[in-house]
Amino acid sequence: MSENWTNWAGSIRCTPWEIARPGDEAEVAQAVGRAAEAGVGVRVAGSGHSFTPLVATDGLLLDLDGLTGLVHADRSHTRARARAGTKLHDLGELLFAEGLAMENLGDVNVQALAGALSTGTHGTGRALRNLPSQLTGMRLVLADGSLRDLDADHDPDLLDAARVSLGALGVVVEVDLHLRPAYRLHECVRRMPMDACLEELDDGIANHRHYEFWWYPPKDRAEVKWIDETEADPDPLEDRKGERIDWSHRLLPSVRDLRFHEMEYSVPADRGRDCLLAVRERMRSHHPDVMWPVEYRRVAADDAWLSTAHGRDVAAISLHQDANLPHQEFFSDVEPIFLEHGGRPHWGKVHGLGADQLRARYERFDDFLRVRSELDPDGRFLNEHLRGLFGV
Repeated sequence: MSENWTNWAGSIRCTPWEIARPGDEAEVAQAVGRAAEAGVGVRVAGSGHSFTPLVATDGLLLDLDGLTGLVHADRSHTRARARAGTKLHDLGELLFAEGLAMENLGDVNVQALAGALSTGTHGTGRALRNLPSQLTGMRLVLADGSLRDLDADHDPDLLDAARVSLGALGVVVEVDLHLRPAYRLHECVRRMPMDACLEELDDGIANHRHYEFWWYPPKDRAEVKWIDETEADPDPLEDRKGERIDWSHRLLPSVRDLRFHEMEYSVPADRGRDCLLAVRERMRSHHPDVMWPVEYRRVAADDAWLSTAHGRDVAAISLHQDANLPHQEFFSDVEPIFLEHGGRPHWGKVHGLGADQLRARYERFDDFLRVRSELDPDGRFLNEHLRGLFGV
């Protein structure tokens, strides 16, 4: 009997030819070999937290929950190697036990490490880059079952292609991370009218390590969060003032109990405010029934070829809608605003772009396609969704 797979939001479903659960890289290679013999495609499932059909396949689906944990950690050089299936919330504790921490995290930590990296997951902070920027190397199982190690010293271009790869170059089995000593953060949360939030936006971004807000359309109010490093002792329980102190890996992520759909675009940082104002006006005039908040974050530029922040600082603006409510009309109506402001879509979140539109927004798009065809000439790691994105 065939086994089904569905994503976290319940919006993407598929029935693969096989779901394999390898326990090590040798078993990954064997599974890829079986798929090649059967002439079927291969995709890899992390935690299923993407809202696009990146994983959906009728071929082989690899579940890497058996490839978890640290391979080794080096506190003196602030580096570690981790297995691809390690969930971010587990990775944080494993690194903490070694006195280490990621430079930054997103606001969700349920993703598998390789999936979070491969889709360009990011947090917030004008001087902080996305998670893939912390990669210094990785180990891949290629379409022919062979192993390929990439590192920043010997394969800088190839690594920049592989940092955000959507799983299209091979199966990531291990990654090398540049880290920092474990550190503590002090979080403050305040609620205010949206206009007041916009008035202090530039100062807030400039003066804090992390600064973000959520705009709540029904009351036109904002919940603003800023976070800075501290030497104070952890006090993880939120008090009446909306403040808490904890180690970075415990404080940065937020709990997401309710299921939702999401669209996110990253626009040039200097166009973020104007883009948000246009989104605000469109939602107030055309979608007054949307209750879910719009999130606004800043991310620093990086070098990954398919990163939404490739070569430029960006403002990431996210739309949300309840998973049980229609979302496509709402997202499709607002998407042109993001495009008018030079936006690039988050690969793991809903968008309507194809290869020609993406090529115009990513300077290294064709370079990535060249690397993809060299490493996977038969398209073993493609599915229908990726063929549409890449135009192959």
